[in-house]
Amino acid sequence: MPELAVVYLSTQGNTKKMAEAIAEGARTRHVEVKVDSFFEWDPAEAASADAIAVGSSTFDYAMHPPISKFIDKMVQFGVEGKTGAAFGSYGWSGEAPVQIANKLRKAGMEVIDPVLRIQYAPNEKDLLECNRLGKDLAEKLKRK
Repeated sequence: MPELAVVYLSTQGNTKKMAEAIAEGARTRHVEVKVDSFFEWDPAEAASADAIAVGSSTFDYAMHPPISKFIDKMVQFGVEGKTGAAFGSYGWSGEAPVQIANKLRKAGMEVIDPVLRIQYAPNEKDLLECNRLGKDLAEKLKRK
């Protein structure tokens, strides 16, 4: 069964809600999913998944430095050619998901567009979008 790693950094719990909805969507398409904060992930384990979704809230117009360092470590284990997605919540500007997508693309991953950005706490409609992203990731995995 294909595997999806959903890795996130969430400061207020909003990006975590997004991550969980993405995972739920992928599971409905019979993909094995592990979803957890980047604190709980080993970068090598995340890199070994068939697809990787990375999320971060935006802080000071950027992704948080710890998630950036995590991505750099994960890339060292080889992610080229894998499917990826970027997501995150924000209060003012929302640059983190775009920056994540750029890092993943630079590492050779095929990133699903558009990146998923949600302002403040995700509402029911937002969570349905996250769920849809999980389903899209799963379908893309199955076509590989």
